[in-house]
Amino acid sequence: MFSKGQLIFAGLFVIAFTIAMIWSYRKDIKIHKKHYKNSFIVIIAMFLIIAIFTLITFSLH
Repeated sequence: MFSKGQLIFAGLFVIAFTIAMIWSYRKDIKIHKKHYKNSFIVIIAMFLIIAIFTLITFSLH
């Protein structure tokens, strides 16, 4: 399905991408704390809306 070279490239790409994302997040952590301090409320609201829609959908069937 995939050649050995493609698998090696995919593995190295995933490792490099993960390291770059961690480095970028650590660099901007002060900005994230300043601008996104109450973002968990949005996540909770999204899960509640999905749960409500799921309950409505299953209760109508």
